[in-house]
Amino acid sequence: MTKKIVSTKNAPSAIGPYSQAIKFDNLVFTSGQIPLNSDGELSDGDIKAQTELVLNNLAAVLEAAGSSLNNVLKCTCFLSDMNNFGAMNEVYAKFFSDNPPARSAVEVARLPKDVLIEIEAIAIAN
Repeated sequence: MTKKIVSTKNAPSAIGPYSQAIKFDNLVFTSGQIPLNSDGELSDGDIKAQTELVLNNLAAVLEAAGSSLNNVLKCTCFLSDMNNFGAMNEVYAKFFSDNPPARSAVEVARLPKDVLIEIEAIAIAN
């Protein structure tokens, strides 16, 4: 069994003492992605724009781990306001149109940098 830290410059660097993802054998566990561009700049867009950026960041981290959104088994979506669920789900559905993964979506009191959404995933690596 092997554990490998995953890192890519195509997604924002960790803003604390954690890794973008950990690959353990053929499984990838991503840290939560928030709507930061790869330079670490915060998106000031609405929930749809933030969700799209988060999922693009997630895709970049998964690619660095030898995986992709097509190999995601489970996502957890953290929303600052469950009233944004419908708009988030609209964007999410475009990224996971075929065979969507299992998913949980919860409202939380607050997210890092006061963003509207954070998403983490578990995937299979090639």
